[in-house]
Amino acid sequence: MITRRRFLHCSGLATTALLTNRPPVFAQSMSSMAVKASTLDPNTLAKFVDPLPIPPIAQPARYQSSPENPAVKTPYYRLAMRPFEMKIHRDLKPTSMWWFSSGGFSSAFPGPTFDVRRGQDILVEWVNELPGKHFLPIDHNIMGAGAGQPEARTAVHVHGAKTPPESDGYPENWIVPGKSVHYHYPNNQDAAMLWYHDHAMGINRLNIYAGLAGVFLIRDSVEDSLNLPAGKYEIPLVISDRLLTPEGQLFYPVSPNANSPWVPEVFGDAILVNGKIFPYLDVAARKYRFRVLNASNGRFYHLSLANGASADGATFWQIGTDQGLLPAPVPLKALMIAPGERVDLVVDFSGHSAEELILRSDSFVIMQFRVSGDKVDDTGSLPAALRPVPKMPESQAVKTRLLSLNEYVNRVAEPVLMLLNGKYWHEPVTEKPVLNTTEIWTLINPTDDSHPIHLHLVRFQILDRQKFDPSTYQSTGKLKFTGPLVPPDPSEAGWKDTVRAHPGMVTRIIVPFEGFPGKYVWHCHILEHEDNEMMRPYEVITA
Repeated sequence: MITRRRFLHCSGLATTALLTNRPPVFAQSMSSMAVKASTLDPNTLAKFVDPLPIPPIAQPARYQSSPENPAVKTPYYRLAMRPFEMKIHRDLKPTSMWWFSSGGFSSAFPGPTFDVRRGQDILVEWVNELPGKHFLPIDHNIMGAGAGQPEARTAVHVHGAKTPPESDGYPENWIVPGKSVHYHYPNNQDAAMLWYHDHAMGINRLNIYAGLAGVFLIRDSVEDSLNLPAGKYEIPLVISDRLLTPEGQLFYPVSPNANSPWVPEVFGDAILVNGKIFPYLDVAARKYRFRVLNASNGRFYHLSLANGASADGATFWQIGTDQGLLPAPVPLKALMIAPGERVDLVVDFSGHSAEELILRSDSFVIMQFRVSGDKVDDTGSLPAALRPVPKMPESQAVKTRLLSLNEYVNRVAEPVLMLLNGKYWHEPVTEKPVLNTTEIWTLINPTDDSHPIHLHLVRFQILDRQKFDPSTYQSTGKLKFTGPLVPPDPSEAGWKDTVRAHPGMVTRIIVPFEGFPGKYVWHCHILEHEDNEMMRPYEVITA
Protein backbone atom coordinates (compact mmCIF):
# COMPACT_ATOMS: atom_id res chain seq x y z
CA MET A 1 0.00 0.00 0.00
CA ILE A 2 1.39 3.39 -0.95
CA THR A 3 1.61 5.71 2.04
CA ARG A 4 1.21 9.46 2.10
CA ARG A 5 4.92 9.84 2.81
CA ARG A 6 5.97 7.54 -0.04
CA PHE A 7 3.66 9.33 -2.47
CA LEU A 8 4.97 12.77 -1.56
CA HIS A 9 8.61 11.72 -1.69
CA CYS A 10 8.56 9.75 -4.89
CA SER A 11 6.00 11.50 -7.07
CA GLY A 12 6.78 14.32 -9.44
CA LEU A 13 3.45 15.73 -8.23
CA ALA A 14 4.79 16.04 -4.69
CA THR A 15 3.77 19.66 -4.32
CA THR A 16 0.11 18.99 -5.02
CA ALA A 17 -0.64 18.08 -1.41
CA LEU A 18 0.77 21.22 0.12
CA LEU A 19 -2.29 23.38 0.51
CA THR A 20 -4.82 20.78 1.65
CA ASN A 21 -2.49 18.38 3.55
CA ARG A 22 -4.83 15.50 2.77
CA PRO A 23 -3.82 12.04 1.54
CA PRO A 24 -2.92 11.92 -2.17
CA VAL A 25 -6.35 10.90 -3.43
CA PHE A 26 -7.72 14.25 -2.27
CA ALA A 27 -4.59 16.30 -2.86
CA GLN A 28 -4.35 15.58 -6.58
CA SER A 29 -7.93 16.57 -7.30
CA MET A 30 -8.28 19.54 -4.97
CA SER A 31 -5.06 21.50 -4.80
CA SER A 32 -2.72 20.88 -7.72
CA MET A 33 -4.08 23.81 -9.72
CA ALA A 34 -3.95 26.08 -6.68
CA VAL A 35 -0.26 25.35 -6.14
CA LYS A 36 0.62 25.76 -9.81
CA ALA A 37 -1.22 29.06 -9.92
CA SER A 38 0.78 30.49 -7.02
CA THR A 39 4.27 29.06 -7.56
CA LEU A 40 6.91 28.96 -10.26
CA ASP A 41 7.35 25.78 -12.27
CA PRO A 42 11.15 25.33 -12.17
CA ASN A 43 11.01 23.22 -15.34
CA THR A 44 10.32 26.42 -17.27
CA LEU A 45 13.85 27.56 -16.37
CA ALA A 46 16.89 26.79 -18.50
CA LYS A 47 18.91 23.92 -17.03
CA PHE A 48 22.64 23.93 -16.35
CA VAL A 49 23.34 27.61 -17.00
CA ASP A 50 24.76 28.43 -13.54
CA PRO A 51 28.04 26.99 -12.24
CA LEU A 52 27.85 25.24 -8.88
CA PRO A 53 28.93 27.68 -6.14
CA ILE A 54 31.43 26.41 -3.55
CA PRO A 55 30.83 27.91 -0.08
CA PRO A 56 33.89 29.79 1.22
CA ILE A 57 35.86 28.51 4.20
CA ALA A 58 35.11 30.42 7.42
CA GLN A 59 38.14 32.29 8.73
CA PRO A 60 38.76 33.12 12.40
CA ALA A 61 38.45 36.79 13.30
CA ARG A 62 41.18 36.46 15.92
CA TYR A 63 42.67 34.09 18.50
CA GLN A 64 41.92 34.20 22.21
CA SER A 65 42.30 32.07 25.33
CA SER A 66 40.62 28.68 25.26
CA PRO A 67 38.00 27.92 27.95
CA GLU A 68 39.71 24.55 28.36
CA ASN A 69 43.20 26.00 28.88
CA PRO A 70 43.64 29.78 29.20
CA ALA A 71 47.31 29.43 28.24
CA VAL A 72 46.31 28.20 24.78
CA LYS A 73 45.08 30.55 22.07
CA THR A 74 42.12 29.17 20.15
CA PRO A 75 40.44 30.40 16.93
CA TYR A 76 37.57 32.82 17.45
CA TYR A 77 34.95 33.12 14.72
CA ARG A 78 32.17 35.66 14.35
CA LEU A 79 29.18 34.79 12.16
CA ALA A 80 26.28 37.18 11.82
CA MET A 81 22.78 36.25 10.65
CA ARG A 82 21.65 38.89 8.16
CA PRO A 83 19.10 39.43 5.37
CA PHE A 84 20.40 39.40 1.80
CA GLU A 85 19.33 38.89 -1.81
CA MET A 86 20.78 36.05 -3.86
CA LYS A 87 20.55 34.94 -7.49
CA ILE A 88 19.48 31.30 -7.33
CA HIS A 89 19.14 31.07 -11.12
CA ARG A 90 20.44 33.15 -14.00
CA ASP A 91 16.94 34.01 -15.23
CA LEU A 92 15.37 34.90 -11.87
CA LYS A 93 15.49 38.14 -9.97
CA PRO A 94 17.47 38.01 -6.71
CA THR A 95 15.66 36.05 -3.98
CA SER A 96 15.33 37.55 -0.49
CA MET A 97 16.83 35.19 2.09
CA TRP A 98 18.65 35.10 5.43
CA TRP A 99 22.22 33.90 5.68
CA PHE A 100 25.27 33.46 7.92
CA SER A 101 27.84 36.17 7.14
CA SER A 102 31.51 35.95 8.06
CA GLY A 103 34.14 38.57 7.29
CA GLY A 104 34.16 40.02 3.80
CA PHE A 105 32.43 37.15 1.98
CA SER A 106 29.73 38.03 -0.52
CA SER A 107 26.18 37.00 0.35
CA ALA A 108 25.50 33.31 -0.15
CA PHE A 109 23.48 30.30 0.97
CA PRO A 110 24.69 28.03 2.48
CA GLY A 111 26.89 29.94 4.88
CA PRO A 112 30.70 29.66 5.14
CA THR A 113 32.09 26.17 5.76
CA PHE A 114 33.92 25.48 9.03
CA ASP A 115 36.97 23.30 8.36
CA VAL A 116 38.61 22.31 11.66
CA ARG A 117 40.82 19.59 13.16
CA ARG A 118 39.92 17.05 15.79
CA GLY A 119 40.96 18.30 19.22
CA GLN A 120 41.28 21.91 18.04
CA ASP A 121 38.60 23.67 20.02
CA ILE A 122 37.09 26.84 18.59
CA LEU A 123 34.94 29.71 19.83
CA VAL A 124 32.08 31.07 17.75
CA GLU A 125 30.10 34.22 18.34
CA TRP A 126 26.68 33.83 16.71
CA VAL A 127 25.23 37.30 16.11
CA ASN A 128 21.58 38.05 15.30
CA GLU A 129 21.51 41.01 12.89
CA LEU A 130 18.13 40.17 11.37
CA PRO A 131 15.21 42.59 11.04
CA GLY A 132 12.57 42.49 13.76
CA LYS A 133 9.83 41.03 11.52
CA HIS A 134 9.89 37.60 9.94
CA PHE A 135 9.12 37.42 6.22
CA LEU A 136 7.65 33.89 6.41
CA PRO A 137 4.30 32.93 8.04
CA ILE A 138 4.51 32.19 11.78
CA ASP A 139 1.87 29.99 13.42
CA HIS A 140 1.40 31.43 16.90
CA ASN A 141 -0.51 28.34 18.06
CA ILE A 142 2.45 25.97 18.15
CA MET A 143 4.96 25.51 20.95
CA GLY A 144 7.26 28.42 21.66
CA ALA A 145 5.80 30.61 18.92
CA GLY A 146 3.20 32.58 20.87
CA ALA A 147 2.13 35.99 19.62
CA GLY A 148 4.17 37.66 22.35
CA GLN A 149 7.49 36.11 21.26
CA PRO A 150 10.01 38.09 19.15
CA GLU A 151 9.61 37.03 15.52
CA ALA A 152 13.24 36.98 14.35
CA ARG A 153 14.71 34.97 17.23
CA THR A 154 17.47 32.45 16.51
CA ALA A 155 19.34 29.63 18.25
CA VAL A 156 22.23 27.97 16.39
CA HIS A 157 22.85 24.23 16.69
CA VAL A 158 25.82 22.37 15.22
CA HIS A 159 24.12 19.13 14.20
CA GLY A 160 26.27 16.14 15.15
CA ALA A 161 28.65 18.01 17.43
CA LYS A 162 29.66 16.71 20.85
CA THR A 163 29.35 19.97 22.77
CA PRO A 164 28.60 21.05 26.34
CA PRO A 165 24.89 21.81 26.79
CA GLU A 166 25.38 25.56 27.05
CA SER A 167 26.81 25.53 23.49
CA ASP A 168 24.36 23.09 21.90
CA GLY A 169 21.77 25.61 20.72
CA TYR A 170 18.96 24.50 23.04
CA PRO A 171 15.71 25.59 21.31
CA GLU A 172 14.60 27.83 24.17
CA ASN A 173 17.99 29.60 24.40
CA TRP A 174 17.26 31.93 21.51
CA ILE A 175 18.58 35.43 20.94
CA VAL A 176 16.85 38.45 19.39
CA PRO A 177 18.13 40.98 16.83
CA GLY A 178 20.97 43.02 18.29
CA LYS A 179 22.16 40.22 20.59
CA SER A 180 24.79 37.49 20.31
CA VAL A 181 25.96 34.33 22.09
CA HIS A 182 29.43 32.80 22.45
CA TYR A 183 29.62 29.03 21.98
CA HIS A 184 32.57 26.71 22.58
CA TYR A 185 33.10 23.66 20.36
CA PRO A 186 35.74 21.17 21.64
CA ASN A 187 35.70 19.16 18.34
CA ASN A 188 36.90 16.11 20.24
CA GLN A 189 35.36 13.54 17.88
CA ASP A 190 36.14 11.55 14.75
CA ALA A 191 36.41 13.26 11.38
CA ALA A 192 32.91 13.82 9.97
CA MET A 193 30.67 16.19 8.08
CA LEU A 194 28.44 18.07 10.53
CA TRP A 195 26.27 21.07 9.77
CA TYR A 196 25.04 24.16 11.57
CA HIS A 197 21.54 25.57 11.40
CA ASP A 198 18.93 27.51 13.29
CA HIS A 199 17.08 25.69 16.07
CA ALA A 200 14.79 28.35 17.55
CA MET A 201 11.68 26.98 19.22
CA GLY A 202 8.56 27.10 17.06
CA ILE A 203 10.12 28.73 13.96
CA ASN A 204 13.06 26.45 13.21
CA ARG A 205 11.37 25.34 9.97
CA LEU A 206 11.01 28.94 8.79
CA ASN A 207 14.54 30.05 9.68
CA ILE A 208 16.19 27.13 7.87
CA TYR A 209 13.85 27.60 4.89
CA ALA A 210 14.97 31.24 4.86
CA GLY A 211 18.60 30.10 4.51
CA LEU A 212 20.16 29.78 7.97
CA ALA A 213 22.38 26.72 7.43
CA GLY A 214 25.99 25.79 6.63
CA VAL A 215 28.58 22.97 6.65
CA PHE A 216 30.92 22.09 9.54
CA LEU A 217 33.80 19.68 8.70
CA ILE A 218 36.03 17.98 11.26
CA ARG A 219 39.31 16.38 10.08
CA ASP A 220 41.65 13.91 11.77
CA SER A 221 44.82 11.91 11.15
CA VAL A 222 42.97 8.70 10.26
CA GLU A 223 41.19 10.46 7.42
CA ASP A 224 44.46 12.11 6.35
CA SER A 225 46.22 8.75 6.03
CA LEU A 226 43.69 7.44 3.46
CA ASN A 227 44.74 9.80 0.66
CA LEU A 228 41.12 10.51 -0.28
CA PRO A 229 40.36 13.15 -2.93
CA ALA A 230 41.06 16.53 -1.36
CA GLY A 231 41.39 20.23 -2.08
CA LYS A 232 39.45 21.23 -5.20
CA TYR A 233 38.48 17.58 -5.63
CA GLU A 234 36.48 17.53 -2.38
CA ILE A 235 33.20 19.41 -2.72
CA PRO A 236 30.22 19.91 -0.37
CA LEU A 237 26.77 19.45 -1.93
CA VAL A 238 24.04 21.02 0.22
CA ILE A 239 20.75 19.90 -1.29
CA SER A 240 17.49 21.62 -0.35
CA ASP A 241 14.11 22.21 -1.95
CA ARG A 242 12.04 25.36 -2.12
CA LEU A 243 8.79 26.66 -3.55
CA LEU A 244 9.11 29.94 -5.41
CA THR A 245 6.70 32.64 -6.50
CA PRO A 246 6.63 33.52 -10.22
CA GLU A 247 8.88 36.46 -9.26
CA GLY A 248 11.48 34.08 -7.81
CA GLN A 249 10.80 34.77 -4.12
CA LEU A 250 10.51 32.11 -1.42
CA PHE A 251 6.97 30.75 -1.06
CA TYR A 252 6.16 28.94 2.18
CA PRO A 253 2.73 27.24 2.04
CA VAL A 254 0.05 27.63 4.71
CA SER A 255 -3.08 25.72 5.58
CA PRO A 256 -6.54 26.93 4.49
CA ASN A 257 -7.14 27.98 8.12
CA ALA A 258 -5.75 31.50 8.43
CA ASN A 259 -5.62 31.20 12.24
CA SER A 260 -3.54 27.99 12.09
CA PRO A 261 -1.18 28.28 9.10
CA TRP A 262 1.05 25.29 10.05
CA VAL A 263 1.27 22.53 7.45
CA PRO A 264 2.58 19.03 8.29
CA GLU A 265 5.21 18.89 5.53
CA VAL A 266 6.70 21.21 2.93
CA PHE A 267 7.96 19.83 -0.39
CA GLY A 268 9.36 22.21 -2.96
CA ASP A 269 9.79 21.42 -6.64
CA ALA A 270 12.79 23.73 -7.07
CA ILE A 271 15.84 21.73 -5.96
CA LEU A 272 18.82 23.86 -4.94
CA VAL A 273 22.41 22.66 -4.69
CA ASN A 274 24.63 25.07 -2.78
CA GLY A 275 21.94 27.67 -3.40
CA LYS A 276 21.49 27.23 -7.18
CA ILE A 277 18.74 25.59 -9.24
CA PHE A 278 20.00 23.12 -11.88
CA PRO A 279 23.70 24.02 -11.48
CA TYR A 280 26.52 22.39 -13.41
CA LEU A 281 30.02 21.44 -12.27
CA ASP A 282 33.02 21.03 -14.57
CA VAL A 283 35.01 18.01 -13.37
CA ALA A 284 38.19 16.28 -14.47
CA ALA A 285 38.15 12.62 -15.50
CA ARG A 286 39.28 11.44 -12.07
CA LYS A 287 37.97 10.69 -8.55
CA TYR A 288 36.08 13.31 -6.54
CA ARG A 289 34.83 13.32 -2.98
CA PHE A 290 31.35 14.80 -2.45
CA ARG A 291 30.14 15.66 1.06
CA VAL A 292 26.35 15.53 0.65
CA LEU A 293 23.87 17.09 3.09
CA ASN A 294 20.08 16.93 2.90
CA ALA A 295 19.16 20.35 4.29
CA SER A 296 15.51 20.18 3.18
CA ASN A 297 12.58 20.70 5.51
CA GLY A 298 10.88 17.43 4.64
CA ARG A 299 11.96 15.93 1.33
CA PHE A 300 13.81 12.60 1.14
CA TYR A 301 16.10 12.19 -1.89
CA HIS A 302 16.69 8.99 -3.86
CA LEU A 303 19.96 9.93 -5.52
CA SER A 304 21.34 8.34 -8.68
CA LEU A 305 23.88 9.36 -11.30
CA ALA A 306 23.64 8.63 -15.02
CA ASN A 307 24.12 10.04 -18.49
CA GLY A 308 21.26 10.31 -20.95
CA ALA A 309 22.26 7.18 -22.81
CA SER A 310 22.35 4.88 -19.76
CA ALA A 311 19.26 3.66 -17.96
CA ASP A 312 21.34 1.63 -15.51
CA GLY A 313 23.11 4.48 -13.75
CA ALA A 314 26.73 4.99 -12.81
CA THR A 315 28.28 3.31 -9.78
CA PHE A 316 29.57 5.51 -6.96
CA TRP A 317 30.97 4.63 -3.56
CA GLN A 318 29.72 5.67 -0.16
CA ILE A 319 32.61 6.02 2.28
CA GLY A 320 30.92 7.72 5.23
CA THR A 321 27.73 8.42 7.14
CA ASP A 322 26.59 11.20 9.50
CA GLN A 323 29.37 10.65 12.03
CA GLY A 324 32.30 9.70 9.87
CA LEU A 325 33.86 6.97 7.79
CA LEU A 326 32.38 3.54 7.13
CA PRO A 327 34.49 0.41 7.68
CA ALA A 328 34.83 0.01 3.90
CA PRO A 329 33.51 1.66 0.73
CA VAL A 330 30.02 0.57 -0.34
CA PRO A 331 29.34 0.51 -4.12
CA LEU A 332 25.93 1.95 -4.96
CA LYS A 333 23.82 2.96 -7.92
CA ALA A 334 21.19 4.73 -5.81
CA LEU A 335 21.05 6.15 -2.32
CA MET A 336 18.29 7.40 0.00
CA ILE A 337 19.05 10.40 2.20
CA ALA A 338 16.59 11.92 4.69
CA PRO A 339 16.46 15.47 6.06
CA GLY A 340 19.41 16.04 8.40
CA GLU A 341 21.41 13.05 7.11
CA ARG A 342 24.83 13.32 5.48
CA VAL A 343 26.63 10.93 3.16
CA ASP A 344 30.27 10.94 2.09
CA LEU A 345 30.63 9.81 -1.52
CA VAL A 346 33.45 9.13 -3.98
CA VAL A 347 32.64 9.35 -7.69
CA ASP A 348 35.23 8.22 -10.24
CA PHE A 349 34.68 10.16 -13.47
CA SER A 350 37.64 8.53 -15.24
CA GLY A 351 35.32 6.12 -17.05
CA HIS A 352 33.10 8.98 -18.24
CA SER A 353 35.57 11.15 -20.12
CA ALA A 354 33.85 13.87 -22.21
CA GLU A 355 30.41 12.82 -20.91
CA GLU A 356 27.67 14.77 -19.15
CA LEU A 357 26.23 13.04 -16.09
CA ILE A 358 23.04 14.02 -14.29
CA LEU A 359 22.44 13.75 -10.56
CA ARG A 360 18.75 12.90 -10.10
CA SER A 361 16.22 12.05 -7.44
CA ASP A 362 13.67 9.91 -9.24
CA SER A 363 11.75 12.36 -11.47
CA PHE A 364 13.73 15.40 -10.28
CA VAL A 365 16.83 16.64 -12.08
CA ILE A 366 19.24 18.06 -9.48
CA MET A 367 22.50 19.02 -11.21
CA GLN A 368 24.89 18.22 -14.06
CA PHE A 369 28.53 17.07 -14.07
CA ARG A 370 30.50 17.99 -17.21
CA VAL A 371 33.45 15.63 -17.47
CA SER A 372 36.53 16.90 -19.26
CA GLY A 373 38.01 14.84 -22.05
CA ASP A 374 41.57 15.67 -20.99
CA LYS A 375 43.75 13.02 -19.38
CA VAL A 376 44.76 13.72 -15.78
CA ASP A 377 46.98 12.13 -13.15
CA ASP A 378 44.86 10.96 -10.24
CA THR A 379 46.81 10.53 -7.02
CA GLY A 380 43.72 10.19 -4.81
CA SER A 381 42.75 6.71 -3.65
CA LEU A 382 39.78 4.61 -2.68
CA PRO A 383 41.15 2.25 0.00
CA ALA A 384 39.57 -1.15 0.52
CA ALA A 385 39.42 -0.44 4.27
CA LEU A 386 38.58 2.92 5.81
CA ARG A 387 38.01 3.09 9.56
CA PRO A 388 37.11 0.25 11.95
CA VAL A 389 33.60 0.57 13.38
CA PRO A 390 33.33 -2.21 15.98
CA LYS A 391 29.73 -3.35 16.34
CA MET A 392 28.38 -2.52 19.79
CA PRO A 393 27.02 -5.63 21.56
CA GLU A 394 23.49 -5.36 22.93
CA SER A 395 24.77 -6.72 26.23
CA GLN A 396 26.58 -3.41 26.73
CA ALA A 397 23.25 -1.59 27.17
CA VAL A 398 22.14 -0.94 30.74
CA LYS A 399 18.61 0.09 29.75
CA THR A 400 16.15 -0.36 26.89
CA ARG A 401 13.54 2.31 26.24
CA LEU A 402 10.35 1.84 24.19
CA LEU A 403 9.55 5.16 22.50
CA SER A 404 6.61 5.75 20.18
CA LEU A 405 6.35 8.22 17.30
CA ASN A 406 2.82 9.61 17.28
CA GLU A 407 0.77 11.47 14.70
CA TYR A 408 -2.72 12.78 15.44
CA VAL A 409 -5.19 13.65 12.66
CA ASN A 410 -8.53 15.38 12.45
CA ARG A 411 -11.77 13.98 11.00
CA VAL A 412 -10.61 14.38 7.41
CA ALA A 413 -7.25 12.69 8.06
CA GLU A 414 -5.23 15.91 8.19
CA PRO A 415 -2.29 15.73 10.62
CA VAL A 416 -2.67 18.30 13.38
CA LEU A 417 -0.11 17.27 16.01
CA MET A 418 3.09 15.18 16.31
CA LEU A 419 4.41 13.81 19.61
CA LEU A 420 7.26 11.62 20.82
CA ASN A 421 6.14 8.88 23.18
CA GLY A 422 2.82 10.70 23.61
CA LYS A 423 4.49 13.59 25.45
CA TYR A 424 4.41 17.32 24.86
CA TRP A 425 7.57 19.41 24.95
CA HIS A 426 6.77 21.10 28.25
CA GLU A 427 6.08 17.88 30.19
CA PRO A 428 8.73 16.65 32.67
CA VAL A 429 11.83 14.98 31.22
CA THR A 430 11.33 11.19 31.08
CA GLU A 431 14.61 10.10 29.41
CA LYS A 432 17.56 10.53 31.79
CA PRO A 433 20.47 8.36 30.65
CA VAL A 434 23.53 8.21 32.89
CA LEU A 435 26.76 9.68 31.52
CA ASN A 436 29.13 7.04 30.08
CA THR A 437 26.47 4.33 29.95
CA THR A 438 24.84 2.75 26.90
CA GLU A 439 21.14 2.39 26.16
CA ILE A 440 18.98 0.84 23.44
CA TRP A 441 16.26 3.14 22.14
CA THR A 442 13.43 1.26 20.46
CA LEU A 443 11.55 3.61 18.12
CA ILE A 444 8.00 2.40 17.43
CA ASN A 445 6.44 4.02 14.36
CA PRO A 446 2.74 3.31 13.74
CA THR A 447 2.39 6.33 11.41
CA ASP A 448 2.42 6.46 7.61
CA ASP A 449 5.55 8.63 7.61
CA SER A 450 9.23 7.80 7.76
CA HIS A 451 10.60 9.99 10.55
CA PRO A 452 14.33 10.88 10.58
CA ILE A 453 15.04 10.89 14.33
CA HIS A 454 18.03 12.93 15.55
CA LEU A 455 19.61 12.86 19.00
CA HIS A 456 21.77 15.80 20.04
CA LEU A 457 25.22 15.26 21.61
CA VAL A 458 25.61 11.55 20.83
CA ARG A 459 26.36 9.16 18.01
CA PHE A 460 24.83 5.71 17.75
CA GLN A 461 24.63 2.53 15.71
CA ILE A 462 21.52 1.04 14.11
CA LEU A 463 20.78 -2.44 15.41
CA ASP A 464 17.85 -3.52 13.25
CA ARG A 465 14.33 -2.83 12.02
CA GLN A 466 11.26 -5.07 12.20
CA LYS A 467 7.72 -4.82 10.83
CA PHE A 468 4.84 -4.82 13.32
CA ASP A 469 1.07 -4.43 13.29
CA PRO A 470 0.28 -0.75 13.98
CA SER A 471 -3.43 -1.41 14.59
CA THR A 472 -2.73 -3.91 17.37
CA TYR A 473 -0.19 -1.57 18.92
CA GLN A 474 -2.49 1.45 18.87
CA SER A 475 -5.45 -0.46 20.34
CA THR A 476 -3.63 -2.57 22.94
CA GLY A 477 -0.15 -1.06 23.38
CA LYS A 478 1.37 -4.44 22.51
CA LEU A 479 3.91 -5.11 19.76
CA LYS A 480 2.81 -7.82 17.32
CA PHE A 481 5.70 -8.39 14.93
CA THR A 482 4.82 -9.39 11.37
CA GLY A 483 8.27 -9.76 9.84
CA PRO A 484 11.85 -10.81 10.59
CA LEU A 485 14.58 -8.58 12.02
CA VAL A 486 16.21 -6.59 9.22
CA PRO A 487 19.81 -5.47 9.77
CA PRO A 488 20.85 -1.97 8.67
CA ASP A 489 21.95 -1.50 5.09
CA PRO A 490 25.72 -1.58 4.53
CA SER A 491 25.44 2.16 3.81
CA GLU A 492 24.16 2.62 7.40
CA ALA A 493 26.78 0.42 9.07
CA GLY A 494 28.75 3.31 10.55
CA TRP A 495 28.18 5.84 13.29
CA LYS A 496 24.97 7.82 12.88
CA ASP A 497 23.21 10.72 14.59
CA THR A 498 20.02 10.63 12.50
CA VAL A 499 18.08 7.44 11.76
CA ARG A 500 15.16 6.80 9.44
CA ALA A 501 12.38 5.25 11.51
CA HIS A 502 10.26 3.74 8.75
CA PRO A 503 6.44 3.49 8.86
CA GLY A 504 5.01 0.33 10.38
CA MET A 505 8.40 -0.69 11.74
CA VAL A 506 10.28 -0.82 15.02
CA THR A 507 13.76 0.67 14.65
CA ARG A 508 16.35 -0.06 17.33
CA ILE A 509 19.48 2.02 17.93
CA ILE A 510 22.22 1.49 20.51
CA VAL A 511 23.49 4.73 22.00
CA PRO A 512 26.58 5.39 24.16
CA PHE A 513 25.86 8.59 26.11
CA GLU A 514 29.33 10.11 26.13
CA GLY A 515 30.46 13.69 26.36
CA PHE A 516 28.82 15.97 28.90
CA PRO A 517 26.04 15.93 31.50
CA GLY A 518 23.16 18.30 30.91
CA LYS A 519 19.93 18.85 29.02
CA TYR A 520 19.71 18.13 25.29
CA VAL A 521 16.92 17.28 22.84
CA TRP A 522 15.84 14.52 20.48
CA HIS A 523 13.41 15.12 17.65
CA CYS A 524 12.15 14.34 14.19
CA HIS A 525 14.16 16.17 11.54
CA ILE A 526 11.16 16.82 9.33
CA LEU A 527 11.16 20.44 10.43
CA GLU A 528 7.39 20.93 10.35
CA HIS A 529 7.03 17.91 12.67
CA GLU A 530 9.77 19.15 15.00
CA ASP A 531 8.14 22.57 15.32
CA ASN A 532 4.75 21.08 16.19
CA GLU A 533 5.74 19.11 19.32
CA MET A 534 7.74 16.24 17.75
CA MET A 535 10.69 17.18 19.94
CA ARG A 536 11.45 16.28 23.52
CA PRO A 537 14.17 17.23 26.01
CA TYR A 538 16.34 14.52 27.48
CA GLU A 539 18.90 14.88 30.25
CA VAL A 540 22.27 13.19 30.65
CA ILE A 541 22.88 12.81 34.36
CA THR A 542 25.91 11.79 36.39
CA ALA A 543 25.84 8.50 38.27
